[in-house]
Amino acid sequence: MSAVYESQIVLNVTGMTCGHCRSAVEFAIRDVAGVDTVHVDLSAGVAKVTGTVKPLILIKAVNDAGYETSLADSK
Repeated sequence: MSAVYESQIVLNVTGMTCGHCRSAVEFAIRDVAGVDTVHVDLSAGVAKVTGTVKPLILIKAVNDAGYETSLADSK
């Protein structure tokens, strides 16, 4: 049996302009299996996600909700 590790993924999200947008992105991410926590920062345009989910699945979920998304550069 292989171990599953939790990680933090940071996404850049563009197109959010209000609290409703932030809520829509948060809801889209929370709906993905394997997500433990999500924090969407409207002013910074980022979503921080912890869990055991692949980044491409998160990107698709946010894109399907109508927002542009990409992985944030890790530094």
